[in-house]
Amino acid sequence: MKEGIIQSICKPLSGTIAVPGDKSISHRAIIFAALAEGKTTITNFLESEDCLRTIAAFQAMGVHIQRSGTTVFVESGGLEALQEPETPIYFGNSGTTARLMIGLLAGLPFFTVVHGDSSLSKRPMNRVVEPLRQMGANIDGRDKGNLLPLAIRGSKLKAIDYQLPVKSAQVKSALLLAGLISEGEMKITEKALTRDHTENMLQAFGADILINQKQITIKAKQALQPVDVHVPGDISSAAFFLAAGAVVPHSSIVLEQVGINFSRSGILEVLEAMGANVIIDQVSEKAGEQFGRLTINHAALQGTIIEGDIIPRLIDEIPVIALLATQAKGETIIRDAAELRVKETDRIAAVADVLTTLGAHITTLEDGMIIQGSTTLHGGKVSSYHDHRIVMMAAVAGLIATEEVIIDDISSTAISYPNFFQDLASIQS
Repeated sequence: MKEGIIQSICKPLSGTIAVPGDKSISHRAIIFAALAEGKTTITNFLESEDCLRTIAAFQAMGVHIQRSGTTVFVESGGLEALQEPETPIYFGNSGTTARLMIGLLAGLPFFTVVHGDSSLSKRPMNRVVEPLRQMGANIDGRDKGNLLPLAIRGSKLKAIDYQLPVKSAQVKSALLLAGLISEGEMKITEKALTRDHTENMLQAFGADILINQKQITIKAKQALQPVDVHVPGDISSAAFFLAAGAVVPHSSIVLEQVGINFSRSGILEVLEAMGANVIIDQVSEKAGEQFGRLTINHAALQGTIIEGDIIPRLIDEIPVIALLATQAKGETIIRDAAELRVKETDRIAAVADVLTTLGAHITTLEDGMIIQGSTTLHGGKVSSYHDHRIVMMAAVAGLIATEEVIIDDISSTAISYPNFFQDLASIQS
């Protein structure tokens, strides 16, 4: 455990930051590079614990992967060359690795045991396991296959038409991976648009995939072709600096080459609705992923209502949005976010606990929270909940608190943003 102490600041934040590569895209780049026959170079890869778990999983199956800083070189014999791992595969805390890999492993012709840390072992896997069983998967584990560890005996899968009961890009992606190696044509229908990095990556690697609004169709037994991937900056990581620039008086922060994919950029719409001063320019696109420069300037904020189809497009940013709401005039209501209850921790409860400890006024709902604004935050000691996004939210809160904020353990930032505190310090000097 490593304790963190955040001192409130008396001067504006200023500077330019290149946030690390997008976590979701980094995971998927490794997966599709490993499934393509040939060599792939991935640049601006996120060197976080979660993404390294995905690398390790494919190395255990015989894929040759080398790293040089944020550049990763993948050389694979393709899908047919994947080998049965000699030992159980450890996913650590990475829910993305777990759910996407379960979808793939279910259709590979060998036996695999997968497991995770204590937190991941409490997160539900039946949302992936149930539709995979409908396709013919042979999966067993704790709580009838709902909880890790899982034993997966690869089977010949048959494609199905499936309507997603939850708004989850992880479930969608797991089924797309299963559909890629199943018999027949797989159709997946979403309730609401979720992040579409898997679809973009499939298209970039040459897959035959059809996207018609909320329905995705993928043809099976396809050979993917290697293509070099550049990972844009992670908007979920940028969100903490967007919040800091918005709430610390007279601040101006520039964030370079941040991914602004529509399926992920809901926070930019919320910031606009709250009256924040955000400028987006230098927009480019590569392999279906847009990225651009974001400049955030301090401005007075207004409360808002956040609900419906925008929720999947900002689900990871809700903790720091809640912090923004404590500084906005009026009331902010967040609904339709029950998915937060089954993240690394129960993020609705964790956000409410941390911010109320610091003086915020929050009422929790089963699927969200109601936050009273224009609140002065004071100092205090808060729990990290071993959750990287809770730690970073608390750190930003510490910038505007009247006294120091002590976070009991900041080590979980290694999951998504290993250099977060260094970058935070760089804009305070």
